[in-house]
Amino acid sequence: MKTIARILLGSFLMFAGLSHLFWAREAFRAQVPSWVPLDADFVVLASGVVEIVLGLALVVLVRRRVALGWIVATFFVAVFPGNISQFLTHSDAFGLDTDAARGIRLLFQPVLVAWALWCTGAWAAWRSRRSGARVR
Repeated sequence: MKTIARILLGSFLMFAGLSHLFWAREAFRAQVPSWVPLDADFVVLASGVVEIVLGLALVVLVRRRVALGWIVATFFVAVFPGNISQFLTHSDAFGLDTDAARGIRLLFQPVLVAWALWCTGAWAAWRSRRSGARVR
């Protein structure tokens, strides 16, 4: 089950990354906060490349899945301000044209973090390491 979930998450990331580069580039620009000191298009392209690399790594680098789980979870946390910015600035993108829809989307970011930590075994590895440290 975890393997399927990891491959599904990796595929989702690769698809999202490709959409950054090609068909949804303008929509992703709506998520780049105005306070980011970089060109919005650069941020969209760079984050798309990062998503493709992370997604591919989740699918291919099985032996590194625990470390990748932490990296992917951190990535999801790092892009969360963009989702918050879209909500606060009332920017329409991806069919999110109401504050309620944008607000509901915010609730799914922690789900993505948990998904990354669970399907890679990162959370379980951290918990077992912590409990092992107490026994010694």
